[in-house]
Amino acid sequence: MSHFLTRQDLARLAAFRQQLRGRRFRGLLWVSEAPDRARGVAHECLAQGGWSAPLWVGETSIDEAADRAGNGAPDRAGNPPPSLERLPAAKARTRLGGEHDLVVFDAASPGTGLDPDALGAVAGTLVAGGLLVLLTADDGGRRPDDDYRRLAAHPWRPEQLTSRYLERCHRLLAGFPGMLRWRQGEGLTATPDDGQESPFADGSCSDNPCPDSPCLDSPDPDCLSPDQAEVVRRLTRLRRRRPLVITADRGRGKSAALGIACARLLVKAEQQRQAPLDILVTAPRASSVAPVFERLAALLPEGQGDERGFEAPGGRVRFIAPDALTDAVARGEAGGPGSLLLVDEAAAIPAALLGEWLAAFPRLAFATTVHGYEGSGRGFALRFRRHLEAQTPQWQDIALRTPIRWADGDPLERAIDALLCLDAELPTVPKGARVSAPCPGQKLAELPCTTLDREVLARDEASLRAIFGLLVQAHYRTTPADLRALLDAPATRISILGTPRAPLAVCVYVDEGGFDADLAERVLLGRRRPRGHLMAQSLAAHAGEAAALKAPSARITRIAVHPDWRRLGCGARLIQEAACQAEQAGKALLGASFGADPELLAFWQAQGFRPVRLGLTREAATGEHAVMVALALGEHNRDLIERLSRRFERQLPGLLAFELTRLSPPLVLALLASVGDRCAFDADDRRELQDLARGQREPALARPAIQALVRRLASLSLSPPMSSSMSKADDDHDSLAWLAAWAFQGRSESSLAQGLSLRGKAQVKQWLRDAVGRALALLEALSKAPGRG
Repeated sequence: MSHFLTRQDLARLAAFRQQLRGRRFRGLLWVSEAPDRARGVAHECLAQGGWSAPLWVGETSIDEAADRAGNGAPDRAGNPPPSLERLPAAKARTRLGGEHDLVVFDAASPGTGLDPDALGAVAGTLVAGGLLVLLTADDGGRRPDDDYRRLAAHPWRPEQLTSRYLERCHRLLAGFPGMLRWRQGEGLTATPDDGQESPFADGSCSDNPCPDSPCLDSPDPDCLSPDQAEVVRRLTRLRRRRPLVITADRGRGKSAALGIACARLLVKAEQQRQAPLDILVTAPRASSVAPVFERLAALLPEGQGDERGFEAPGGRVRFIAPDALTDAVARGEAGGPGSLLLVDEAAAIPAALLGEWLAAFPRLAFATTVHGYEGSGRGFALRFRRHLEAQTPQWQDIALRTPIRWADGDPLERAIDALLCLDAELPTVPKGARVSAPCPGQKLAELPCTTLDREVLARDEASLRAIFGLLVQAHYRTTPADLRALLDAPATRISILGTPRAPLAVCVYVDEGGFDADLAERVLLGRRRPRGHLMAQSLAAHAGEAAALKAPSARITRIAVHPDWRRLGCGARLIQEAACQAEQAGKALLGASFGADPELLAFWQAQGFRPVRLGLTREAATGEHAVMVALALGEHNRDLIERLSRRFERQLPGLLAFELTRLSPPLVLALLASVGDRCAFDADDRRELQDLARGQREPALARPAIQALVRRLASLSLSPPMSSSMSKADDDHDSLAWLAAWAFQGRSESSLAQGLSLRGKAQVKQWLRDAVGRALALLEALSKAPGRG
């Protein structure tokens, strides 16, 4: 007997599901109630039957609620109940690539909450005819839920935080069309509840069961849409140095297309008796490419494999994490003639790293989600295009537009995109507003720079989407949870250049540090690790600097500039404003942490920041080392920065020689440039290197002099004469970078031969002599430049 859903409610739900199946749509049922009632409604939906793969996402045990709702009993048609898969929200990403026809997302029970990333991940697993049952508290979002614990940086408690994000979600949910809502005393109603007819009740939907495929006229029997068939065709015909960039929204069969193409390539290799293929597949996490291996297993039943690899008579396909791939390329164990690399979810991987792979593999394909729950395909295209144009100008692109898991116009897709801002686009800059020569600095100074009121921003959807859209396009790791942090994370400030609805640039920064002496001591000893305060705690743990914990500081977490306004000083203007505000608030330091990249290092150094820490290991998901930079605010705080930067400068040569031997040569040079040159390059060094260039000395015996020369040139790399010289001759920069890698990292002759396309020891040794000669000539030219002695 039903406890919550009336007979009329059940009839409405059954009709709703039938209409969803007929249109190949997916639906949303929002239950805003007390936890017990919300869970009870969800279990009565489950007990209605007809589900083949239900999933419950939540942290609380549901045994009692399941028993009360009769979950162990047959459904109303007498069928045994399906196995209910239960998953904590923290593991939602493991379901990527999976398929469900019912997802209950419990954000109402104690210990749970509306985790935006988890919701975005599991919503994409719902197939046509499926239903998302969203359980929330019936409080209008006016109180933080238990998932806000992750936002509560020390000394804040979760209940002290604002809940602007949740209020926004409740406001949007109440207005989504084509959705059902259940509340105590009101029963099941359609939204918006204004007497309008259901958007499905127009007589055009079929009562037939939901088909297994979109029933599209695909020219390929293994593919479910013409789009997917064309992608597979292009993947199986990849040509050398002509990479393919694939973009698609979720549910378009992107990853499955990679799997189908891999199967075709293995079959072709076997039929033509070619050498066995070794196809590499990489992505931020193995679960992202599960559909690749699922399609391989389905199409090649004679093969063997699991979720990380597959082997058949024609060769093998194997997953490799981005950090492991980068190391394998550096060692010469991956890439090279004939190799093939497929990159899935490329938007969540740094463009610089993709550029390294682009140079190592002759045949590549990059696939990415346009409006993904993690990363943005459109931002990826903007960031990565420069690498593609420079290295492979004949690259091609293709878009998957036809949905496969559901029909075009799916209401749940629209709702989730709006709720999580997955479809936030780059804001449109008013025409004629772009700064133009000859005086961009003066024009830039006239633009308004504003610190936003987050209470106002949360209620201005157009401005919120414009600002978040700019952040998404500029950064490869922006997720829906960042939107919640933007609105509710404590001690957070948002500054923009321009207007809220047409921002030219945005900067987000948070307060850190300011610990009392007792807490600082316990953190320094490893006995406490308060939530948040990344920079302060990192400098304490890795540099032993207790003052970094005690000193109040600020850290820039995001900075983004509209593509049409880049390289004009917008980012520098916002950083200056942030530094002024932080200093006025009594902060000692302003810092930032980001993936180590030569251009980013140069940008932050140009703003006066100095590197103070570099991660020893690559992040598995991105393959990058994190670098931390800081700026002293006021003369009286310079001692702290001086201690931190000197420590890093002393550490760097040793780290490059041992722990960081696989850093890319351009990054090695950028790091050396960032720490300056305290070691003099003297006349003895010059004479020794002149002898080396003439062939009168072994390169290894002149290593200290080469290191001094490289550091001297690196320290000048940001000066106008040096920048001009480098821009006119990229070969000089590349040569100096590889010389730095040899001198500081001990790169082997085989490594130099591979990186520089040389053959044999003799060519490598001659290259070293020539590189030293060119470096000496460059230093000589710079010493004669105006303003230098």
